[in-house]
Amino acid sequence: MHPAASTGPGGAGVMEALFTAVSSLCVTGLIVVDTPVFWTAFGQVVILALIQLGGLGVMTFASVVGIAVVRKLSLRSKLTAAAEVKSFGIEDVRTLALSVVRISLAIEAIAAAILTLRFALTYDESWGRALWLGVFHSISSFNNAGFALYSDSLMSFSDDPVVLLTTSGATVLGGLGFPVLMQLMKHLGTVRLWTMNTRIVLAATPLLLVLGTVYITALEWTNPATLGGMPPHLRILNGFAMSAQTRTAGFNSIDTSAMDPATWLGMDLLMFIGGGPAGTAGGIKVTTFAVLFFLMLGELRGAGAVTVFGKRLSRAVHRQAITVIVMAVGLVVAATVALMLMTDFSLDQILFEVVSAFATVGLSTGITADLPVGAQLIIVALMFIGRLGPITVATGLALRRRTLLYDLPKERPIIG
Repeated sequence: MHPAASTGPGGAGVMEALFTAVSSLCVTGLIVVDTPVFWTAFGQVVILALIQLGGLGVMTFASVVGIAVVRKLSLRSKLTAAAEVKSFGIEDVRTLALSVVRISLAIEAIAAAILTLRFALTYDESWGRALWLGVFHSISSFNNAGFALYSDSLMSFSDDPVVLLTTSGATVLGGLGFPVLMQLMKHLGTVRLWTMNTRIVLAATPLLLVLGTVYITALEWTNPATLGGMPPHLRILNGFAMSAQTRTAGFNSIDTSAMDPATWLGMDLLMFIGGGPAGTAGGIKVTTFAVLFFLMLGELRGAGAVTVFGKRLSRAVHRQAITVIVMAVGLVVAATVALMLMTDFSLDQILFEVVSAFATVGLSTGITADLPVGAQLIIVALMFIGRLGPITVATGLALRRRTLLYDLPKERPIIG
């Protein structure tokens, strides 16, 4: 709210400052004012600092929580949990935090160097301006924040594979999660040493990227307001970029508001799933979704146990995944209903906005700034809950152990 942070007289209002601060810290990217126009260089530095703190903070917090889970359980439970977090479970907290910072800064530096050179050499930006643009967008990409210093996000670069692939690559790496990145650094060529968490994330991420690319590209192929006016190779490039950004960065290289509602619905699902755990991505996480998928697959096969990559999942993991998903769906539905009662926007637009906020994505159909204050406060709450909620709920479930000394008699209701 400091006058030096905004270009207009008197500084930003409470709602503008609050919404932007929460969106930055929760690495979401939803905005109620135009970032490069409304905020000064000082304001943009504050936003960038919040993005970096939000990304590094949650990665470190989520990883430290993994250690807490292992250390607070019984010996038998520790051995089970260690199989999932052993990529960082043997590290002390200080080493863990430093590892998170080193990996993050290294990836951001590489992306910033590529973008800086591109902006300076291709778009004739001064080296100082190019460096600022490169650093800002690299940090925003890796931390899956989606804040851009262009009023149209990345639409001006829809024909530039270097900018789109660099930002998409940083987004995907940030979304893998620190445990996966750390394990790949240690055992890149030794697949047998990968944990189940790493295997699920590395299998689900490219699968969702491809499915998202095919879905978005196919549905928007003939839409003149999005991909329809581009040559075929650029349609595929932008379809891939939008698929990558939907999980869960929030940059857009084509006009999201002009997309077909059917495309929005598919993107809702991609945003809801999100990326890997203990990373900068949001959503319920691909591991949670994968557990539910394998649970369904095992039930359809009539299997006595749910197995994933040759390992058996404990029933506690089944319950935790179902609980996280049901709570997330309930929150999204409740917020959607509330916004429908408070605004005149369509269900498609509101659902997209709600899922984007909860999954900390930042994509929008263009209604964010036009929402009433009450609706914007709901979006603020969704961004905050969506950033910390899944971690907090999953950790609480993992640490909650209550031994019953008796069993109640069984009885089955009719299912279906």
